[in-house]
Amino acid sequence: MLLGYAASKPSRAEQTSLRASLKVRTLVWVLLMTLSFSGVAASADPAGEYAKHLAALSKLSIAVAEAMPADRYGFRPHPESMTFGQLMSHIAATNYQFCAGLKDSNPPDLPSPTVKDGTVKFLSDSFDYCSGIIAGLTEEQLIRAHNSPDGRLPGREVLLAMYVHVAHHRGQAEIYLRDNGIKPPPYRI
Repeated sequence: MLLGYAASKPSRAEQTSLRASLKVRTLVWVLLMTLSFSGVAASADPAGEYAKHLAALSKLSIAVAEAMPADRYGFRPHPESMTFGQLMSHIAATNYQFCAGLKDSNPPDLPSPTVKDGTVKFLSDSFDYCSGIIAGLTEEQLIRAHNSPDGRLPGREVLLAMYVHVAHHRGQAEIYLRDNGIKPPPYRI
């Protein structure tokens, strides 16, 4: 007898409930262990996910730039809008600014292309520049504040701001394409 209660065998329903509870606890433990080990793995390459997504961002952005015919790089949907070429150059120049900020340096001297081939190269080079920087970022650099076009931000927020900036303007560029009867490249990640 335990504390005045006779020991009894749990009913079938209680046994089922105990087994289910044990399964849930085991599953939760496995998930927690998986998450904790993935955190350890992530710290070995703190910027790995950012580098991976930059590659996808780069490919789609360059595909959008290449989709517009050279003779339409001067197109603007409204008198107050940038031309398509200016929009692509704006993305490139700002990429350099965000990524130079992550290095706590000034961006390199930038070109001012006026034709499609030069603009696509400028855009592609900006992503290459950022790729080299982002892939090597340390955890400390991701935490520390850096200068950026959006002000002084922690490294992770600089990257987020850059990715949002590119996506915003690339979305505008896709509308420019549609305004010219061109189907934008398919979204891919």
